[in-house]
Amino acid sequence: MSRRRNLHPTEGVRFILERTEDQGPRATYRASVYTPDAVFTGTATLTEDGSAELVATGAPPELDERLTTIAKVVARDANKRKDDGLVTWPNRIMRWRK
Repeated sequence: MSRRRNLHPTEGVRFILERTEDQGPRATYRASVYTPDAVFTGTATLTEDGSAELVATGAPPELDERLTTIAKVVARDANKRKDDGLVTWPNRIMRWRK
């Protein structure tokens, strides 16, 4: 039996990137913003050059900006992860902010 985890925080915001496609030097992620009472979903494309492009999730602009910043940090770390023998593009990144 599969049970879906409730990702809505009781306070603050949860940002989640879930990889949907890995194309070597770039990856596509489902980008989600969870608030206590809503969820907003879009797509983010990250590249090894440290750039990230987010298709707006429909969340308030300041939340999309924070999600873009998180995506850029993940993209900037891609080459280091690869050099360290780790997976270049993690399956899932989850961050919580107040």
